Amino acid sequence: MAKYLIKASYTAEGTKGLLRDGGTRRRAVVEEMVQSLNGKLEAFYFGYGEADVYAIADMPDEVSAVAISMIVNASGAVALSTTPLLTAEQVDTACKRSIDYRPPGS
Repeated sequence: MAKYLIKASYTAEGTKGLLRDGGTRRRAVVEEMVQSLNGKLEAFYFGYGEADVYAIADMPDEVSAVAISMIVNASGAVALSTTPLLTAEQVDTACKRSIDYRPPGS
């Protein structure tokens, strides 16, 4: 399973729904959605500033993560961005990879 950081910003309509349903109901809806794709909601927090919601989800694959992003964004109630998260060990593995690369202008 891969971890993803999900940041969400509510539109005016989405905020009206949040005011009506409350925070715990929104968290439950997100948890159900993630579980329906065989994922696990690891963390869910509300914030203010750059985004309204910060969540971390374990998803079985990239396709599942993209499916959530497309469905939620298509609703028009939320602007969602999804960022894959890497472990330190995964970065170590990437650091050891040999790649042929020529910088621009060289």
